[in-house]
Amino acid sequence: MDDADWDEELVADVLAERYGVTAEAVERVPMGTDTINRRVLTTDGHRLFVKEYVSTADLDAARSAWDMSEFCRAADLPVPRVWPDRDGDLVALAEGSAWAVVDEAPGRVATSAMGVARAEHIGMVLGRMHRVLAAYPLPRRVQSSRWRTGSVQDAVSKCSRVLSSARRQGHGDLAQLHDQLDLRRQDLLSHVDRLRAGLPEDLVEQALHADFTRPTMLVLTDVVTGVINFRGAKAFPAWELGRAALDPRTVATSDLWPACATAMVSAYRSENPTLPLADVLACFRIALLYLLFSFYGATTGEYDLPQEAAADLKRHWQDRQTTIRRLLTNFDYLEDVLNTSVPRPGGHG
Repeated sequence: MDDADWDEELVADVLAERYGVTAEAVERVPMGTDTINRRVLTTDGHRLFVKEYVSTADLDAARSAWDMSEFCRAADLPVPRVWPDRDGDLVALAEGSAWAVVDEAPGRVATSAMGVARAEHIGMVLGRMHRVLAAYPLPRRVQSSRWRTGSVQDAVSKCSRVLSSARRQGHGDLAQLHDQLDLRRQDLLSHVDRLRAGLPEDLVEQALHADFTRPTMLVLTDVVTGVINFRGAKAFPAWELGRAALDPRTVATSDLWPACATAMVSAYRSENPTLPLADVLACFRIALLYLLFSFYGATTGEYDLPQEAAADLKRHWQDRQTTIRRLLTNFDYLEDVLNTSVPRPGGHG
C-alpha cells in the first residue's frame, strides 16, 4: 500500500469509527502548521474538511477555539459547522491522533487585494462577530500585545537575531533582508513612542477570533461565506479591526487601500456601535504598531512548511514591509479620513 492509499484508509477509518460517516474520496491539502488537512467527499454527498492535529498541538486551546466557532455559528455568522463525534466531542481522539471535522464552506481564500464592497462586507461580519463575542467567556489564551507594552530596545535587538537566523537557514536574499531590518530598527526608534502616545489609556478587551485575516476568510466575489481557523483568545477588538482593515495584500498592491480601510471601519461601526469610539479611531495606529513589532515571515525555515506555503509566507513578509512604508508616509492623512468618516453616536459622520 502506498502513502496515498494508507492516508485515505486512515481518514476513512476515523470518520467511520468516530463520526459514522463513509468516505468516498480523500484529498490531502498541503497547508497548515498545527494540523494535517484533508478534503473529504462522503458517500452521502457531504464535503468535509478534516484536520488531524500534530502531536505537539495544544488540544485544550483547539477545543476552546472550536467551541467559540460553534458559538458564532449559532448566532448566524458565516461559520462552517463543526461535527461532534459519537461522544459529542468537537475534537475526537482516534488512531493515535486528535481530529476535528467541519463542513467545507463555499468560497475560497482571496489571493488579491480587496475592493471597497468586499471591505464593507468584511467590516459588517467582523462587527457582528465582536458584538456576539462580547458575551462569550474570556478564553485562557491571551493574545500578545507587544505593540502596546513591549520594549522598543528588545524589538530592535530582535532585528539582529532574525538576521542571524536567516543566515543559518540559507535565506535567499540576505542583502535585502539586512536592509529591511535596518529600516525596521530606525522605524521602531523613530515612531513607536509617538504612536503609543495617541492610544486610549483603557482599551476594551474581550474574547476574539484572534486571527481574523485574509487567509481565515472564505469569499465569493464580495461576500464572506466562511470564517475559519479560530484562534480563540482574549484580545483588543481595535487590534483585530485595524489588522483586518489594513490587510497587507491590499495596502501593498492596491491604490484603493485607504478607501477600503475606512469603508471597513465604518461598516464595522454600524454593526458594533458599543465599542468605544476612541478604540475604533485608534485601530489604524494599533495596526501600524503591531506591524512594527512583528517579524513573522522574515524567515520561514523554522516552520517546516510545504514549498507553496513557504512562498506565500515570504510574500506576506514583503507585503508587510510595503504596508509599513505606506502607512508611515500617509498616516496623518489616514487618521484624518478615519476621524471624519466613522459614524458618531446619533448618526452623524
